[in-house]
Amino acid sequence: MFSRISTATFYAFSAFAILAAATPGGQPPNTTPPTTTTVTVTAPATTTTETAGQCTTGELQCCTSTETAGSDTGADLLGLLGIVVEDVDVLLGITCSPITVIGIGNSGCAANAVCCEDNAWGGLVSIGCVPVSL
Repeated sequence: MFSRISTATFYAFSAFAILAAATPGGQPPNTTPPTTTTVTVTAPATTTTETAGQCTTGELQCCTSTETAGSDTGADLLGLLGIVVEDVDVLLGITCSPITVIGIGNSGCAANAVCCEDNAWGGLVSIGCVPVSL
């Protein structure tokens, strides 16, 4: 009789141990959606080239490349940063650094010189760019 009680007790404790190990514990998963930022930038009617002295849209930047927001590269980059751009034809400057007014004559920008409206993304991407001839 004791062997049946001890066997039943063993199976009961084993079942509870397996159940406890299989039950997830700790904190519930984070269900907060990622934060996105909507940026409204008006693209120029036609893509024109400005001279450095006429840079009216924003700061003069030297970017390693330029892409439109609707291109695969541009859309991927904006998606990773959580940025939503309303106009897919907006020109983006990729990996940009500022060009000073003093440095215009000898800017050292062998890549893409642009004026950009929104440079608030740490040099990784500038939004609303217009090509510039130095």
